[in-house]
Amino acid sequence: MIPACLSDDWTLCPEREDISAEFTRLLTAAQEGGATIAECLMIARQLKRGDEHSWHREWKKLARANRQRAEAAFAEGHMATAQRNWLRAMNYYGAAAMPLDQADERRWVAVLAMQECARRFLSARDPAGDVVTIPWSDDGHALQGYFLPAPSASKRAPTVICIGEPGHRKEEFLFKLAPHARERGLSMLALDLLGDQRDDYTDTLLQRRDLESSIGSVMDYLETRDDVDFNRIGIVADGWGSSFVARAVLQEPRLAAAVCDGGLWDLHERSFFASRFAMSDLSIVPVPSAPLMASSVDCPVLITLGEDGWLKADRARQIVQKSRPGSSDIVLKVFTAAETGAAQAHADNPSLANEYIFDWLESQLGGMGRRS
Repeated sequence: MIPACLSDDWTLCPEREDISAEFTRLLTAAQEGGATIAECLMIARQLKRGDEHSWHREWKKLARANRQRAEAAFAEGHMATAQRNWLRAMNYYGAAAMPLDQADERRWVAVLAMQECARRFLSARDPAGDVVTIPWSDDGHALQGYFLPAPSASKRAPTVICIGEPGHRKEEFLFKLAPHARERGLSMLALDLLGDQRDDYTDTLLQRRDLESSIGSVMDYLETRDDVDFNRIGIVADGWGSSFVARAVLQEPRLAAAVCDGGLWDLHERSFFASRFAMSDLSIVPVPSAPLMASSVDCPVLITLGEDGWLKADRARQIVQKSRPGSSDIVLKVFTAAETGAAQAHADNPSLANEYIFDWLESQLGGMGRRS
């Protein structure tokens, strides 16, 4: 059941954490152009108490309205307005799909509409973006991405790979991360592991033991592009609920900078199992090792977390200090509740965290001149 009003702490649906978290994400997306607060509040008022399908229906209706505005603006040559409305429509279609079962055909229809809005946005952008397919595995599964050239597209540009966890779709990066890259003269490749598969392919991905090999395939692809400065490629693991990107960083010497969990979560789990079961031999603990904390890395690494997230800040600091005393190749940045950005994956204020992250990337990779 979805209530038709907000609580005092902006929780939309106390009994549905997924719905409440998605509504919070939509509100914070307004900061980067992925929504408008007025539209979000309007939908919150229109949701029907007791109607489990009203969430999908209302967000899909709003997505269509924004999509129609985008097409009308594009036809009249108003590219900025068209891009803004396509981004909002894309995000609203994603919201409409979120609570539906993976096998629900309506979910797939919403995903396809979201992807079409993303393609339309890329085509109206200056310089235009590309939809790219990157071969990955022997079974024929390929990665899919959106390549957004830097403003100075006539030169080879430093490039940032942006990728989420298995099952996370890349479209969100077009408003959440792309503006930060563009303003710093960086090209961006937004990726997901799903490729052209439906969301239920996530179960297959989670069974794989070589997720980190995807990053090597991405680097092979970027090496073929004549608009990429291959000596200045960084990666951002958005959300970092697991450590597959951290493992990839250890195996991929061609990366120049990385923003990921650094293996913190793996190390925390190993420590928990060891203390819980009094194990003296950590090699038998059924959790992957944390490579960046145990090995020498070829590129600088930034770890950001919120002090109210799943892994407490004091524990993170303890792991970093114990594993890499005096090391400067791994930097830990903790966002406090007083400054916001303190929630898991900085969900309460991703803009603040992304400003810090892309400033750090700009320092490591350099840029090609800022563009407002």
